[in-house]
Amino acid sequence: MIGRPFIPSTITVHLGAPDSDAENVTVNFADYIRNVASSEIYPTWPDTAIRANIYAQISYALNRIYTEWYRSRGYNFDITNSTAFDQSFVKNRDIFENVSRIVDEIFNDYIKRQGNLEPLFAAFCDGREVVCDGLSQWGSVDLANQGYTPYEILTYYYGDDIELVRDAPIQNIAESYPGTPLSVGSSGQEVRTIQAQLNRISKDYPSIPKISVVDGVFGVETQNAVRAFQEIFNLAVDGIIGKATWYKIKYIYVAVANLAELNSEGIRLADIPKQFLEDIRLGDSGNPVRVLQYYLALVAAYNNAIPAPAIDGIFGEGTLAAVNAFQAEYGLEQTGLVNETTWNKLTEVYLGILESNPPDFQTNEPIPYPGTPLRLGSSGDAVRVIQERLSYIAEFFDNVTPVEPTGYFGEQTVNAVNSFLADMDLPQKGFVGPGAWKLIEDTYFNLVDGNKKTEGQNPGYTLS
Repeated sequence: MIGRPFIPSTITVHLGAPDSDAENVTVNFADYIRNVASSEIYPTWPDTAIRANIYAQISYALNRIYTEWYRSRGYNFDITNSTAFDQSFVKNRDIFENVSRIVDEIFNDYIKRQGNLEPLFAAFCDGREVVCDGLSQWGSVDLANQGYTPYEILTYYYGDDIELVRDAPIQNIAESYPGTPLSVGSSGQEVRTIQAQLNRISKDYPSIPKISVVDGVFGVETQNAVRAFQEIFNLAVDGIIGKATWYKIKYIYVAVANLAELNSEGIRLADIPKQFLEDIRLGDSGNPVRVLQYYLALVAAYNNAIPAPAIDGIFGEGTLAAVNAFQAEYGLEQTGLVNETTWNKLTEVYLGILESNPPDFQTNEPIPYPGTPLRLGSSGDAVRVIQERLSYIAEFFDNVTPVEPTGYFGEQTVNAVNSFLADMDLPQKGFVGPGAWKLIEDTYFNLVDGNKKTEGQNPGYTLS
């Protein structure tokens, strides 16, 4: 799947090696973690070591579910209880009281790499009989006794670029196959998912043609990519995504991206096709409105029939006029309501403009938002531009931290962005979305034009 992980309500465990004729049991996810923790570690260990191990066990299990590691191989379970393949689970075993209490607190927290979406494949071993690249269970005890916190234990084994996701939402998770085959004429998020995954697979299998626009519409390009995939992997070559093709795509995608490995290349927000979330209408406010306004403003720069709305996060009459004009210009019903049809068309036009007219990062004019958030781990010309802007702003704003224009979004850039946002009395989220991008651009060009900051002034932006 591509998207944000959820904590599953239940998990199905195979009580043996994957190919063994063993029982499957479906249990509450938190109960599963209680059982694993009680089977894998000792209740007498320091609290911080127990917590670090439980975080690893949660993340390991979630990675198996998120990547559909077993289901994409034709199995009807999520994970095994064989320690040769996964982590220990003993049916009907007693649960340690202190372990149960800790699981209640953290069962919907997990580890991921900064900038990535998927739960970390948090490999671990006992550290005595077996040594591995991941967490050492007995080693975590030694670190806990030295005063390490759970997070410090995890970074010791998994690196400094991890973070803990807290209070992830819980929901029932069905298998990802949509239930009916996808073919020419199909549309929706399932098609977007397949298009994005096929494009990633094509990097390793270049005979699979690229799908030029990941738009959720199953056209001839998608059909050709599916047919090429089916031919390579010995499936019936019909250009239709049935269950066998769906899960083979999933299987190969997880393999080429190493998503079920400790050294996963990761799924980033930028890898997610721009997708519709909910209707946006007159009177709405917030980040979805601001992104809408930013897209409309860029389209308006290339189409005089569309008035550019203010990018203020408030769906007022100016935004309504721009939406109506866009709908009229692109053959949509003029409702002023941004539904999925309007959003998809707007995204298509916006990305088409960026593809045909990429931002000129050498220009001395304001540059349009590059389309995806800049955050820790991002790199490229857009990052370099933001770094240059912030360093220039720092010459006038005493509280803003300058940063070297390296083109890599590291901790120094996080600090520079946060110092700028703090000076503007905005939340310090450490990334640059559409609103923060425009605020930095506006501030930079105001200074270039000779306009100096007024003490305490807040231009009224909110972070996106």
